[in-house]
Amino acid sequence: MSKPPKLNLASIVAAAAPQPKLAPVKAAPVHGLAPPPQTAEIVQLDLAPPPSRRPSATLKERARQMSVYLEPPVYDQLRDLAYAERTKMHALMLEALDMLFKQRGARSIEQLNETPPR
Repeated sequence: MSKPPKLNLASIVAAAAPQPKLAPVKAAPVHGLAPPPQTAEIVQLDLAPPPSRRPSATLKERARQMSVYLEPPVYDQLRDLAYAERTKMHALMLEALDMLFKQRGARSIEQLNETPPR
């Protein structure tokens, strides 16, 4: 009993790929006549827009962490608001900070993020 042949990826792909159709053989050109013009299909390529520049690091890598201690009823109310609005508690905290900054006449979070870091 002989061993079955070992398969490799190239042989599997070659077996699965459709066989190319062979072009019909044309007769040789007659001496003294110009060869028939060759035609080609012109294909328009869609140029993809350049990839948008991503920040050099994730928010977790760029940001500074800060702990906030909340009384249980305050935490529960914040969590309930986030659930009702289908958002995250973090987003609500940022919204609250932005409102505080504007109320006190300071620059908003968006304006702070536009300037280069110190």
